[in-house]
Amino acid sequence: MINRQVLIKQRTSNSSAKLNSVSPLIQRLYLSRGIQNDEECLTSMHYLLPPTSLMNADKAAMLLSDAIVQKKRMLIVGDFDADGATATAVAIRGLKLLGATCVEYLVPNRFKYGYGLTPEIVTDAVEFQPDILITVDNGISSFEGVAAARQHGWEVLITDHHLPGDEVPFANVIVNPNQFGDKFPSKSLSGVGVMFYVLAATRQLLEQRGWFSQNKINMPNLAQLLDLVALGTVADVVPLDWNNRILVDQGLRRIRAGKCAPGITALIQVSGRNQATLQAGDLGFAVAPRLNAAGRIEDMSIGIECLLTDDLSSASQLAQRLDSINVERRTIEQGMKESALEHVGALLEGLDQASLPYSLCLYDESWHQGVIGILASRIKALVHRPVIAFAPDDETHLKGSARSIPGLHIRDALDLVASRNPGLLSKFGGHAMAAGLSLEAHNLEDFKTAFNKVVCELIDEDDLAPVLWSDGELEGAEISLEIAKELQQAGPWGQAFPEPLFEGEFVVIDRRVVGDKHLKLNLRSGPDTQPISAIQFFYDEQDWPESCNHFYLAYKLTVNEYRGQESVQLNIEHARAIS
Repeated sequence: MINRQVLIKQRTSNSSAKLNSVSPLIQRLYLSRGIQNDEECLTSMHYLLPPTSLMNADKAAMLLSDAIVQKKRMLIVGDFDADGATATAVAIRGLKLLGATCVEYLVPNRFKYGYGLTPEIVTDAVEFQPDILITVDNGISSFEGVAAARQHGWEVLITDHHLPGDEVPFANVIVNPNQFGDKFPSKSLSGVGVMFYVLAATRQLLEQRGWFSQNKINMPNLAQLLDLVALGTVADVVPLDWNNRILVDQGLRRIRAGKCAPGITALIQVSGRNQATLQAGDLGFAVAPRLNAAGRIEDMSIGIECLLTDDLSSASQLAQRLDSINVERRTIEQGMKESALEHVGALLEGLDQASLPYSLCLYDESWHQGVIGILASRIKALVHRPVIAFAPDDETHLKGSARSIPGLHIRDALDLVASRNPGLLSKFGGHAMAAGLSLEAHNLEDFKTAFNKVVCELIDEDDLAPVLWSDGELEGAEISLEIAKELQQAGPWGQAFPEPLFEGEFVVIDRRVVGDKHLKLNLRSGPDTQPISAIQFFYDEQDWPESCNHFYLAYKLTVNEYRGQESVQLNIEHARAIS
């Protein structure tokens, strides 16, 4: 009912650059993703942007180094998603490595306080008696919370990466690559990435001051935090520019080598992934959801404790609990998705698919606010339109989670709605592709109208056509385990640096349904070629008519591991029957 015709377009590159360090296939992939020279193919820490290039990192380093020397009490105020959890863990582990003696954390419960540093969180923070309050992955819009903290006489350091408004809070120091005047080349740092940079600048200053030698402290190698940085960066789906690829690749190398926090090892184990061959996609689709589930359903402190413990047994127990919470999250999500599809079906009744509104705002009083972000993502993928899912917040307010499509900057769209309709939104914030908002329940219909009007102005009908960007066809001999491994090693792949997607015609030898949801196939790419194993997860039987055995496929070339044996496998993203 909802699926629309998917367009497959091939990636191209306008670059005339030649990359001598990689194979012709990888060169084609890299050039189409914006790599311009051989240096950008490398992910050594040598090429990481220096801490001093991030605006105010030096001021933050001065604040923190003074606090460490003077044994001040520091309180980290985190966020309840995976980026916020890893940023909290990095802040605590890193500051202790640098010699801090009193570092604690406080993470808001999303159901009680909502997002960010609020005055209510400041009230709770009083019992910790901090000298310095440090926000991670939040704070850039926390005007009232910062003001309340300053009234207590605390110093406030904001580390954040969310887009700021025209004004920023009156903190002692703000480190955010997206704030006005910051010329840091990588605007895509995650919250955990920003905190890592602040720690690196602090270590540099402490070394200059002779802190480590005077106190007989071995100067710490902060690279030991990169496993957490990699997890948070991938989980927050920030663009993998060169700098972020370095952070993620170096973190993955540590994880594969077993040099990571016990909590990450435990989460990998409970998710059934192979730590020795872990890829960025495993972090995003297996590890991060279990961590995120705590903040969505219960309390992110469970996830943070999992990342902070140095005891594998304790980490395993916490990871098992996170896995159970994630099962509960999936159950809630499935019920909400069915409800949302009923809403969309009602919209489609009597209309053709092209008559859907340019945007969808969905609400049900039974929905769980911790899962509306995932729900918005799922429905967006089905209808290829900006989607905002709402759930009750309190008796008079709704909370919304927005997900967008290429071509619409969702945070800017909400800003335009707010500026045209003063008082319509209680608050909002976010990024280009995802945002959060709240409003009074009686304003929902007015908001739907205003939001759809803005969306219609900012995008056109062509933007509503789902597009799969392909890297072209592979020759029969290239569909091999050797090439699949080469593609793995050429990563990390992720947001804005997508995993290669290929296309081509195949003949189905046989097919069967596994797990009630997935289609397992054996294929041939030509008359004299060997059979190729393939799978499509959560397949739609309408795409696979029994009367047809000839299909045009868009697929990823992957390495399948089963009982210690590796084989090549096609992961099918789209299928079209050829008559």
